[in-house]
Amino acid sequence: MMAASLLRRDKRSTAAHLKADLKRTDNSSGLRQLRELLDNVLHPERGSEPEALEWCKSLLAGGDGFDEFCRTVRSYDNATLCGLVWTANFVAYRCRTCGISPCMSLCAECFNNGDHTGHDFNMFRSQAGGACDCGDGNVMRESGFCSRHRLQTGENVPSVPLDLLLMSEMVLPRFIISIIQYLRDGYTEPESAADRDLQKVLQQLDLHISFLEELTKMGGAMRTVLTKILTNQQIFKELSMGQEESVYAKSNYEKYLSALKSSGLVSVEEKGAGAGASDTPAGAGALGLLGAAASLEDSSKEEDQDGLQGVGQRKRVKLSSSSKDPSIMDTLKHKCFLEELLFWTIKYEFPQKMVTFLLNMLPDQDYKITFTKTFVQHYAFIMKTLMKSHESDTMSNRIVHISVQLFSNEELARHVTEECQLLDIMVTVLLYMMESCLIKSQLQDEENNRHVVVNCGEALLKNNTYWPLVSDFINILSHQSVAKRFLEDHSLLLLWMSFVSFFQGMNLNKRELSEHVEFESQTYYAAFAAELEACAQPMWGLLTHCKVKETHEYTRTVVRYCLETLQMWFDAIGFVDEPALHQLTFHLPLHRYYAMFLSKGVKCQGLDLDSLLPDQEMLMKIMVHPLQIQASLSEIHSNMWVRNGLQIKGQAMTYVQSHFCNSMIDPDIYLLQVCASRLDPDYFISSVFERFKVVDLLTMASQHQNAVLDSEQERPMLEGALTFLVILSSLRVHLGMSDDEILRAEIVSQLCMNDRTHSSLLDLIPENPNPKSGVVPGSCSFEEMLAAVADFKAPVFEPGGSMQQGMYTPKAEVWEKEFDPIMVILRTVYRRDVQSAMDRYGAFLKQSGVHTGNPWPPYKERTPLHPCYKGLVRLLHCKTLHIVIFTLLYKIWMDHQNMSEHVLCMVLYLIELGLDNPVQDNQVEEEPCIEEHCHDSWFPGTSLLSNLHHVINFVRVRVPETAPEVERKRARERERETPASTSSESSSFGQNLREAQVFSLVAERRRKFQEIINRSNHEASQAVRPKSSSSRWLPPGSPPQLVTEILEIGESMLSLLVKLHQKLSGKQNSLSLSWLAEVDPAHHAHGDGLTAIERVLAKAAARSRHSKRCLQEICGQVCPPIPLKKNSPGDKKSMDKEERRQRARERQQKLLAEFASRQKSFMETAMDVESPETDSVMDMGSAEALDSEVLYDCVICGQSGPSTEDRPTGLVVLLQASSVLGHRCRSDTPKRLPTTDEEHISPEDTCGATHDVRLSLMQRYFKDSSCLQSVSIGWVGGVYVQTCGHTLHIDCHKSYMESLRNDQVLQGFSVDKGEFTCPLCRQFANSVLPCRPGRGMETGAWHTPSNKSMSTLVKEVEDLQEQLGIFPAESNLSKEMESVIKDIKNTTQKKYMDYGKNPGSPDNDFLFMYSVARTNLELELVHRGGNLCSGGASAAAKRSCLNQLFHVLAMHMRLYSIDSAYNPWTRLTQSTQSRDNEYCGDERPEVPMLFRDVPSLLIIFILTMPQPLRKEHFTCVVKVLYSLQYTQALAALSVRFSPEERLVWSNTGAAKKNTPNSDKSWESLLGHVISELTKAKDVYGTNSEETLVLSSSVWSPQSIEFSLQQFCLPFLRLSCLLQHHLYGDSLPGCLVEEEFSLLAGCLGLAGSAQSSAACLEWNISAFDLISQWCSEVIALSDTPSQQSVSLLGQDPQWAAPRLLHLPDNYNTIFQFYHRKSCTSCGKTPKDPALCLVCGAFVCLKGHCCKQQGVCECVLHSQHCGAATGIFLLINASVIIIIRGHRFCLWGSVYLDAHGEEDRDLRRGKPLYLCEERYRVLEQQWVSHTFDHINKRWGPHYNGL
Repeated sequence: MMAASLLRRDKRSTAAHLKADLKRTDNSSGLRQLRELLDNVLHPERGSEPEALEWCKSLLAGGDGFDEFCRTVRSYDNATLCGLVWTANFVAYRCRTCGISPCMSLCAECFNNGDHTGHDFNMFRSQAGGACDCGDGNVMRESGFCSRHRLQTGENVPSVPLDLLLMSEMVLPRFIISIIQYLRDGYTEPESAADRDLQKVLQQLDLHISFLEELTKMGGAMRTVLTKILTNQQIFKELSMGQEESVYAKSNYEKYLSALKSSGLVSVEEKGAGAGASDTPAGAGALGLLGAAASLEDSSKEEDQDGLQGVGQRKRVKLSSSSKDPSIMDTLKHKCFLEELLFWTIKYEFPQKMVTFLLNMLPDQDYKITFTKTFVQHYAFIMKTLMKSHESDTMSNRIVHISVQLFSNEELARHVTEECQLLDIMVTVLLYMMESCLIKSQLQDEENNRHVVVNCGEALLKNNTYWPLVSDFINILSHQSVAKRFLEDHSLLLLWMSFVSFFQGMNLNKRELSEHVEFESQTYYAAFAAELEACAQPMWGLLTHCKVKETHEYTRTVVRYCLETLQMWFDAIGFVDEPALHQLTFHLPLHRYYAMFLSKGVKCQGLDLDSLLPDQEMLMKIMVHPLQIQASLSEIHSNMWVRNGLQIKGQAMTYVQSHFCNSMIDPDIYLLQVCASRLDPDYFISSVFERFKVVDLLTMASQHQNAVLDSEQERPMLEGALTFLVILSSLRVHLGMSDDEILRAEIVSQLCMNDRTHSSLLDLIPENPNPKSGVVPGSCSFEEMLAAVADFKAPVFEPGGSMQQGMYTPKAEVWEKEFDPIMVILRTVYRRDVQSAMDRYGAFLKQSGVHTGNPWPPYKERTPLHPCYKGLVRLLHCKTLHIVIFTLLYKIWMDHQNMSEHVLCMVLYLIELGLDNPVQDNQVEEEPCIEEHCHDSWFPGTSLLSNLHHVINFVRVRVPETAPEVERKRARERERETPASTSSESSSFGQNLREAQVFSLVAERRRKFQEIINRSNHEASQAVRPKSSSSRWLPPGSPPQLVTEILEIGESMLSLLVKLHQKLSGKQNSLSLSWLAEVDPAHHAHGDGLTAIERVLAKAAARSRHSKRCLQEICGQVCPPIPLKKNSPGDKKSMDKEERRQRARERQQKLLAEFASRQKSFMETAMDVESPETDSVMDMGSAEALDSEVLYDCVICGQSGPSTEDRPTGLVVLLQASSVLGHRCRSDTPKRLPTTDEEHISPEDTCGATHDVRLSLMQRYFKDSSCLQSVSIGWVGGVYVQTCGHTLHIDCHKSYMESLRNDQVLQGFSVDKGEFTCPLCRQFANSVLPCRPGRGMETGAWHTPSNKSMSTLVKEVEDLQEQLGIFPAESNLSKEMESVIKDIKNTTQKKYMDYGKNPGSPDNDFLFMYSVARTNLELELVHRGGNLCSGGASAAAKRSCLNQLFHVLAMHMRLYSIDSAYNPWTRLTQSTQSRDNEYCGDERPEVPMLFRDVPSLLIIFILTMPQPLRKEHFTCVVKVLYSLQYTQALAALSVRFSPEERLVWSNTGAAKKNTPNSDKSWESLLGHVISELTKAKDVYGTNSEETLVLSSSVWSPQSIEFSLQQFCLPFLRLSCLLQHHLYGDSLPGCLVEEEFSLLAGCLGLAGSAQSSAACLEWNISAFDLISQWCSEVIALSDTPSQQSVSLLGQDPQWAAPRLLHLPDNYNTIFQFYHRKSCTSCGKTPKDPALCLVCGAFVCLKGHCCKQQGVCECVLHSQHCGAATGIFLLINASVIIIIRGHRFCLWGSVYLDAHGEEDRDLRRGKPLYLCEERYRVLEQQWVSHTFDHINKRWGPHYNGL
């Protein structure tokens, strides 16, 4: 009742009245009134109405205006944090120097107001949204706070008056519950309704939530009130259920309860049904795996029946009863508004507005803590919702947006870990999540495998749905206090290990043997990402906290659990001792955890390695899978997995790729190194060769059979095995290198492959993936290290115009001392990079003169091993390896098949490593061994040094019957029945030797294995499968049987090395005795195979006296090279082969070099835009062009001949519309790009605008046809013609176009538009300009100067003009000329051609034609630098087509004859006083001579006179026009005088008038002009005020002479150029000061350099003529003349065209433009762009500004540049060029401190203008060469 009356009153007074009531001590009536009012206003069933909001606002303000209330509340803001919340795509900053947490971020305002000079910061686009951390000392250092948040503002803010927020405390709880009720009402379970309904509910709530957001922005005081309400449990109890009597509230609450039901991890139904529900409490916290494997076995046995369905269901992991925190499993219970609000936020999948509201409250400390706890409490529910969501990406971003704000704060994270079991919750939730997608593993024992792995094909993994959870986990592990809790909690660690084991062995590959796999799955991306993010990154996080001795217990615990879990894994997959064939998984996270913790423990905590290692049997098992991966890598590169498709190569590459290598291949190799150092070396080596499948190859026999490899795979596999052994024994990354040394080695290996940019280096150096780890990209150590090993090459330009980035290249001493091919091999993703590194190394050696041939990889000394790993050296000193080395040396020497240089190189490397790392234990002075004592074995001991010189006489081998060895034996037997006794004796010796040896590599390995593992014989005999040849599957047509043969060898490793040296050098005694005396291993650091062998021998000789003696003996007997297999001619043959190959290679190099130089010279003549040679393809300027016809070469058919009427030849040309001339200004300094709201660019002062104004002015007062002959157009949208200088027959061109039309592959240009590329130089072109038949230049008679008088010539010119245009006979040539004219007209837009009053009139056409000539002449002048001082040598001349263009235009223009009555020639050369009275009636007057544009007249005269024109006539025309130009100059000058000066000069002139030659003195002429023009009343009277400003300086005779010359220069330049093109006169160069006199001389204007007037030549009285011209102006004085008089003073000078001047720092542009709204549509564009020609701000690709389907950038390019546009994309910092219907990315003119572009601003480093690049861009724009220089063009379909 009362409420109704209140509702009727106006809101403000009601509010004031209620507030007063509520302020009283007894406020019950006020409360009652307020409650009734709110019941009415916020009635839930009314939905959300704006009216309700208005009431709330008024009530809060309590009688004041709401805005005023906001201001008042803000003044009490005591917040010290910024806390600004932003959403995705917001531009924020991150400063690593100031950040404590890696996630720290600042808004632009706080960043710019803080001082970050010299810091390591970058700008970034937020992906998930974030909040500003300014003022939060937990996340960043105080020094980085901005000026606003640096002061602890909280202290000096007055306390809030009680009654200010009184109403808020009363009203807001009701407002919030109304929102919650609305959310309850609107929610429906997604099964029953489409998800879109949720969006509808949210839209209706939009205003309400925005209102809450507004409240949070009022500052600290209001946030405190909101926090109170949101966290108060009492209010929630009262309001949540609603009042009892309301039916609505009850049903609403029911809905809420039902929504809550499914919020626990285990839903109610599952609980009831779950086995053992009675005895296990339902809420079990951490999932303890009961009795580890035991419980697993029980459950898996039951599950086997239902096959795979059972796996991965909830049953699998039983719940432990010892739960710490039952709440995870149970349904949620809410105690306050905040909790329920978060619940609905999750249910509605994190609507952006709600998220922003919840985050905006965070600056309030109490709120922050409560909210974090609530968030943790809902964590499991979030995960459930996320897994069901369709929009998991968006949702993930919003979740992280919240969690990163909460968990980055160490104190907060620790607090929740302790109070809410955050770690338990996280791990449990992750486990639950992964369990939803487990499958049975098929690794090893496919049938009985009990291990389960994640299925990488599931959406959960494919879409990275787990990302937010893992990211939070990594985030909290980065806090030391939290990580320690994790490492101390053993049950948690066990849980985590079981989580990791889900990834162990995932994404299993099986090698396809028969046919190619049908479907290449791409699941491997998901697998690698999952291992990196879910396993490796948490591992790095934990490792960060295990750096010091105090934490060694943690390491021990983790290692122990790793081993336990690994043991369970081996049992589960049924692993005994042999890996299954043809299986490969790259994912062994358990092995890698184990390896990394071992490494850290030994390196940082001083733990003893042996105390962390398991027994030998376990080590053997651990070694198997990583070794399998290394062998498989080799198989993949040997194309053995080719049937598995490309994806397997992708996996091999990803495994070694820089972001993965230190979490994958590095730990694997380290683990193998550990195994190798602890296991029996013979066992290890034989395992390696067996895994690499090359055991069968290691035989001395020349032929063998390999059961597992094809012969073409043998060589790469053998190379792989040896390379792996070299890497294994020489890599020290985890075995003793310090962090700095590792970083240095990484940088060097990357730089050796290629020069790198700074950012790609940062990207390629594997850093610890954990952001807080030691090697952070951009840390100072990186910069110092880079400076130490590399030189910076500044960004340069190549002549082709492609832009280079700033690169780093290795210093010379790095190549000399640090280049490490082994590290390079380990780090290359592509095999070609290894080759590239070797090529660069070779080039360096050549350049520094060390070595010229093809070098071998250099050998690099290693850092000493950490004492724990000394055992690794035994690998190099074991008999098995020595036998392999011996065998291989022998095979290489004997030229057996499948040996290669690389094999020898690696063998030598292994020998050298052995020599450099002697075995420690037996330091006995070696005695020469007596061979009889070692019957059982090849070598006497294990030391490589002593085995080197041990001679092996006989070897027993198994060979096929067809082998040459058998043949030889038979031949021997035929020769004599029994071999000599010695041999029989030694043969038995040989049998003993060999039988147990290398051939039984495999058996040997088995024997060792059994020795180590004393199992019962029974088991062992089963384990060893017989490897005899009978068990092999023999294909039909089986190979010949094997027989045993005995080979006589009689060599030692040393002797074989010496012989190989002879073989490589091709000399019999390549190593003389003297060589040994002076040898020094240090000399031999770089070189080829010979150097390598010498280095090894030298080391051997130096380390052991015995070796030295043996060597001397060997070198002493110069033995024939190969005793056995072939006699020496054969050897010669193989040598010759090598030599021949070498020679062929050299020949090829020579050819290539020659080709390159030819190509270079061709590029210079054909492509370069500015090369000084003048010899164009068609020698236009040549003096010896005789009277003979010009011959042209057709580049298509190759014939040479003249151009004829029937078969015309044409020039390949590109026609393009251009507005470059129109953008010229008067001043030389370019306009600045505006970067503040105050700056603007004025477009009025450009050449194009000025000419437009002039023409429209003329058209207002004068006859149209006359106007159209008095000016030129073409300043904007003129047609520019350029050629590459090549010619072709026009009929050849047509067939060429046909073939292009049929060949649709070339999509760079559009054939239908006539576009093509020149068949010879591939330059872009779109038309052919016909060459006219006949001579090239007007030579001979045309040149001879005649002595005719001026008046005769004037008459002759007049007669020539009278001749009517002769229509040429219809011929092929004339047709082509017409079609070219059509092309020219189609090049530009209609609006740039029609300037006349009546469109389509011939006058229009006439104007357009001669303007084309004018445009091309003017542009050539611009290209020559605006003057002709540089003379003839200019690129423009070299390939100019002006001569041909003139003829085509002339032919066309002669069709329009000029009516003789209006012919300007007569008005220029005769005094015609009689015509004044003709202007009667409506007829408008003609344009006075003084207003006409003289260069236009020149071109009109030349083009309309019969061609070819005699030079004397040309000169005559120039002379006559010069006098007009000069008079115009005088008139223009006089307008600029002040009245007093005018009087003085007019008197001076009058005085001189009667002197002789007065018509050649400017004083008299100027005086005459002034006196004549004074007769017209307006000419001087109108603008006296302005002129006074102009002429502040007094005019002296010198300054007058100078300005007259400047005024006439443009005309002289144009005439001179024209003369150069028509008559081939050369243009001499000169100084700028002499330009005028030189040009005047060239044009034959008689006169000396003294004065400009001396060049005048009048054919009738000068004063009469001038009076006549002035009278035309005077006659106008009746018409409104102010404007028309401004036509007098038009200055013809223009500065060169320039692009806008850009600011130095890109940030200036970015900050001003990236939020600026578009002028035409008012929105902030998604992709803003700037026109660099005129500064226009446009939307790229924006549909908002489309017109007729054309987007704004394309429109602007047509309007501003006649279809050429240069745009800077603000958000990407790159420039795009639009040319007609195509566009290309040009690159960026802003580079960072390292000379690199930052496209799309991904790195966000500060960028600075690169002046050089900008100049190049400007030069390409002015010279119209975008089409030629930029190669990557594509069509834009009007969509830019």
